[in-house]
Amino acid sequence: MAARTQTKAARLRAALQRREAAIVDEALWRELQTELAPVSAEYLRRLLRQSGIQLAPLVEGVRQDTFEDLERTLLALEQEYASADEPRRTACRREVIAAKDRARWALRRLPNPDPRRDIKQEMFLWMLTWLENPTVFTACLRFA
Repeated sequence: MAARTQTKAARLRAALQRREAAIVDEALWRELQTELAPVSAEYLRRLLRQSGIQLAPLVEGVRQDTFEDLERTLLALEQEYASADEPRRTACRREVIAAKDRARWALRRLPNPDPRRDIKQEMFLWMLTWLENPTVFTACLRFA
């Protein structure tokens, strides 16, 4: 089957098998974006998450499926941020800002009242807290 007629998910599976990758780091992420183009970053992330392969923190981004996912990904980005140079810190912040913006958008779309509003609002606040001072996010979780 020609590459153009295969689904992006099938092309991704084939690309990962060819590379025998154990983890998708930023370099492999860029290769996959090029190989699967045109593909949005969010769709590629979703496909990678579904594949079960391990993702580097900046590739995985901020997960908002559950509080456990949110905590795990924000803590991973906190660790990246703490040991990073300025451009990488900016990349970490950019990921959290994008996630915060998606959470804000989701909040606006939810009807009032809706039980999911409280959950999304709390997640939004966690991201704001991370953005306020990423290096103390872990300490803030202890008091939550």
